[in-house]
Amino acid sequence: MHLFDLPSGIPWLSLIWISLFVPTVLIAVVPSSQRDLIRWIGVVFSFLSLVLSLLVFFAYDPAQGGFQFVEKLDWIPQLGISYLLGVDGINLPMLVLNGFIIFTGALISWNIDHRLKEYWVLLLLLTTGVYGVFLALDLFLLFVFYELAVLPMYLLIGIWGSTRKEYGAMKLTLFLMTGSVFAIIGMVAIYFGSGLRTFNMIELANTVTFSGDFQRTFFPPLFIGFAVLAGMFPFHTWSPTGHVAAPTAVSMLHAGVLMKLGAYGCLRVAMWLMPYGAQQWLPFFAILTIFNVVYGATIAMAQRDFKFIIGYSSVSHMGLVVMSLAAANEIGLMGAVLQMFAHGIMTGLFFAVVGRMIYERTHTRQLPELGGLGRVMPFAAAMFVIGGLSSMGMPGFAGFWAEFNIFIGVWERYPLVAIIAALSIPITGAYILRATYQVFFGTVKDPSFNALPALTWQEYTGGIILAIILIGVGIYPAILTELIHTGVAPVVQQINGSINIAGF
Repeated sequence: MHLFDLPSGIPWLSLIWISLFVPTVLIAVVPSSQRDLIRWIGVVFSFLSLVLSLLVFFAYDPAQGGFQFVEKLDWIPQLGISYLLGVDGINLPMLVLNGFIIFTGALISWNIDHRLKEYWVLLLLLTTGVYGVFLALDLFLLFVFYELAVLPMYLLIGIWGSTRKEYGAMKLTLFLMTGSVFAIIGMVAIYFGSGLRTFNMIELANTVTFSGDFQRTFFPPLFIGFAVLAGMFPFHTWSPTGHVAAPTAVSMLHAGVLMKLGAYGCLRVAMWLMPYGAQQWLPFFAILTIFNVVYGATIAMAQRDFKFIIGYSSVSHMGLVVMSLAAANEIGLMGAVLQMFAHGIMTGLFFAVVGRMIYERTHTRQLPELGGLGRVMPFAAAMFVIGGLSSMGMPGFAGFWAEFNIFIGVWERYPLVAIIAALSIPITGAYILRATYQVFFGTVKDPSFNALPALTWQEYTGGIILAIILIGVGIYPAILTELIHTGVAPVVQQINGSINIAGF
């Protein structure tokens, strides 16, 4: 949706990630005693990054398509490494998603007291890395930002987390670092196999034709390397554990945007640069995602810990994303990107409700111990219901349009996979409705719940923003779908045309 033009000559994309890196320096030099100042620096700069992302989003011209606002500087020319940024219909929604999640997560983090400076520095470094991954069009630069996004998670969970936090932090780190090794193998293979000795993804995609044997060999490690972060079966077990152990804002970022880095890497790097490998291997990965979708929903149904329900729900919903990527058609890829956005907002809202509004007041997440909270905190109940309706794919919410596109796209390529995956729909409805009833309806089981602290303005603001987005995209999905289509269409053409390239 092109609403205006931004002044040229200004590095708008660089300003987005710099807007979160600058406050890490500011917070580092602010005295620890200035606790409110540290919080305000984090919140204000998070809001600034959101504003910059929205400016670029509404200034992008879908009619022109392709990469816009491109910034390029030679970084290490001897190695073919450049500082190359650009946005298109695939990563623009992800930028806006990250902006909303970090701003609302910053609001939710207002109550953090323990080692406040370190918390905010790590939180902002993490989201700086996320922005960088979504912006980078140079493989080396992307990997640098990728590691910057992943590594702070260990400390954020290990220091400020709960529920076996050391175990959750170490498990997450080991899985993601192992995935990084696989991704590096694929990236290095591309660098040397191209013959160009460049990490420029635009140049690699437009001018290099890798042999069929090369793509069949190196597509799997590259795809799997990123799919580990997306929570693809059987590499998913780190994810629910990490969700539960993380502090609330980190859970929001973990499920809301960090897992999206994995799916984004699968699409932007593996599928775009190795289209023939995608043709050969994606049917196999589509079968694996059935376990994600159905198994994840079934395990969520069996949970009694409120946070674990959301954690396994994320495994199921991210399985839909990777399954839709495996369809490799326009409507499937459009559904995948739309689901990444919708699921990111939805889980951000879920964890804000479950982790901050409920757990930090009641000090329990066990469903049998909760009940009647709708009377005590009706706003939290309303927010969870809105997130739940989107999770269930109800019309009028963002999740509906995402799943609608996903199942049509998957049906077109793998009808049997779509039929089996559809089993997750009633299961999802069952565990969402069960959790809603047990937590928010019935009688108040613990008399002390009647005197819980009131919700803060930060919690109201964060919840309302995320709920409005879910409803807004549900009512007017074209604000994203028209843009996403311009981004995924060239990737589909690349994949469909790869089978006819000479030498295959």
